[in-house]
Amino acid sequence: MLKHLRSQKLIALDVEADSLYHYYPKVCLIQLSAQAEAPEAMADYLVDPLSLTHLEMLGELLADHDIEVVMHAAENDMRMLAQGFGFRFERVFDTQLAARILGWPRTGLAALLSERFDVQTNKRMQRADWSQRPLSPEQVSYAADDTHYLSRLRDILIDELRAKDRFDEAQAAFAQIVIDIRQAAAADTEARTFWDMKGVREVPREQHGVLAALWEWREAEARRLDRPPFKIVNDAVLMALADTAPRDLRELARTPGLSQYVERRWGNALLKTIDAGLRRPLPARPMPRARPEQALDEAGQSRFERLREWRNRTAVGRGVALDIVLNTATLVEIARRDPCSLDNLNGVAGLTPWKLHTYGPAILAQLKQP
Repeated sequence: MLKHLRSQKLIALDVEADSLYHYYPKVCLIQLSAQAEAPEAMADYLVDPLSLTHLEMLGELLADHDIEVVMHAAENDMRMLAQGFGFRFERVFDTQLAARILGWPRTGLAALLSERFDVQTNKRMQRADWSQRPLSPEQVSYAADDTHYLSRLRDILIDELRAKDRFDEAQAAFAQIVIDIRQAAAADTEARTFWDMKGVREVPREQHGVLAALWEWREAEARRLDRPPFKIVNDAVLMALADTAPRDLRELARTPGLSQYVERRWGNALLKTIDAGLRRPLPARPMPRARPEQALDEAGQSRFERLREWRNRTAVGRGVALDIVLNTATLVEIARRDPCSLDNLNGVAGLTPWKLHTYGPAILAQLKQP
């Protein structure tokens, strides 16, 4: 495989992970496709990182600047490969991002394979446990399809990007992904807490002690069993338990959403945890999550509103999502800096060289308005 791929200038890549089945998700399969010797033919490879302990040579190949790596929704796969194996990338082509830059209405891989190549993917495989061996024939077929058509999809996208004069924009966006992943790999990741639960800020303050205790119990149990926390007890049930605070198994059984399996297996542990949570001090509140623009002064707020209105008009005119033009965090940073020249704009996060050149004059014009 490596001998063949080293002779290529274009490699399609995808990965399958086991985040639905394990507490610490890992890459369980690496799929690669490249042009075969026969015209219009592709060679598809499946690499098993659970069996192969040394993948350094594959990492060196993917980091070769002379090879373009084609992926769909590249960021997550790049991040997992960087965390799991230390892989680095130099040149990528993200087919999903390219489709978004073109304003295509549907950008999921299954939809594009169906629309462009009349290929129907098996949606059940999205929930398969890729850590199990052997892989089923259906898994093998599904995994190979994920990369088999990416090079042809790239060619279609490039033709349209060039026709709409958006090729350079896409290349700049791909280069930014490489930079962002490298910076993320170098940064320390903060440990998650129960404050990260969706909807936790709507839970009454007096229930936070019980909810925090339940969340910590679930995390410990999920780690012990190597299962995703939601497969122990989901967030909605934890919040219901914090609300009702049952004191015995009969009250526990009336908890909305609590399955009989959970009740039988963890009922006593839940009651013990709830009792401990009722007696513990309430956890300290985190800093409030204000919208980024709320940190601006009055003049900065005015600049931000003008920039946002310009961004929204520009996105509508181009037929793309708002973030394809500029995301809100970038607008806030520009409004905070209040730059007066293109040189002052240079270095703002989210402003690729293409965006600086293309949007810079319009941004400065918005800032000069009274």
